Amino acid sequence: MDRINPVKLKGACKDYLWGGNRLRTEYHQQSEAPKIAETWLLSSHPDGPSTVVSGKDAGTPFPEWLGQQGRGILGTDCEKFPYFPLLIKLIDAKKKLSIQVHPDDAYVRAHGGGYGKTEMWYVVDCEPGASLYYGFDHKISKDEFRKRIADNTLEQVLNRVPVHAGDVFFIEAGTLHAIGAGILIAEIQQNSNLTYRIYDYGRVDTNGKTRPLHIAQALDVTRLERPTRPTRPQGGPESLDGFSRRLLASCDIFTVYEMKIREAALRADEKSFHSLICLDGDALLLDRGKPLFAFRKGDSVFVPAGYGDYVVKGDCRVLHTTV
Repeated sequence: MDRINPVKLKGACKDYLWGGNRLRTEYHQQSEAPKIAETWLLSSHPDGPSTVVSGKDAGTPFPEWLGQQGRGILGTDCEKFPYFPLLIKLIDAKKKLSIQVHPDDAYVRAHGGGYGKTEMWYVVDCEPGASLYYGFDHKISKDEFRKRIADNTLEQVLNRVPVHAGDVFFIEAGTLHAIGAGILIAEIQQNSNLTYRIYDYGRVDTNGKTRPLHIAQALDVTRLERPTRPTRPQGGPESLDGFSRRLLASCDIFTVYEMKIREAALRADEKSFHSLICLDGDALLLDRGKPLFAFRKGDSVFVPAGYGDYVVKGDCRVLHTTV
């Protein structure tokens, strides 16, 4: 049986009111919208599927392509998930995002079905002085939480964190959070688009309407305490043959490395597919010395589980994600 080749993917772009245009001008994303707030570079989600742009299947929506190939290309570590487990984005926050929280799987199952959302942020770049909200600066009661939402004083008790390129935030389901203005983030998350918006600074959309809030649900799921995880990569730098890497975060949903590559011999075994998101530079993907395709900053590559040995050759920085 022939191996299923890796594919290059095009992201699904989102025009949200807080977005900028760095994803268009620096990361080669394409959209007719006036701004690109997010690009969903690895996505089988119906709200924004990515698209195959290489090989004989170019033009095929990624979830359709996955269905054609069969679940075996996801790998044995994905068998515990009844759905494609990941969604990977680049986020350009020209303005601050709403204060929000995501539920876990159990809460979503008990309230209509679907899946929760645990995610990881990798700060790709940021303006000097940029910051974000990451949980609370001290433990508070649900009554105080409710009151501060009502009287618009919630920000007074939030954990405001200055950010720098290379910072890592693990946003476990139930953790209140908000990306601040002037931050470009790579987000690796569960394949879910479920967000409970708590506070939106009184903003209105292009139709002059405020965006909906989800206060009751947020009161149910938010952890009312200070996060304990450090905001740095989980592992230290490793120098390997032709590339270096560092572990950004690992959990029961995903494992993410940042890799700086000149020529990296990699192997996709039967356990998991590989996702490569190019953050800088350009490279070739080779199989047995034969180029399959080139990719560059802003591109997404999906390597099927069981594909075996492949080589990335060039001068690039990528996020390498497995399940």
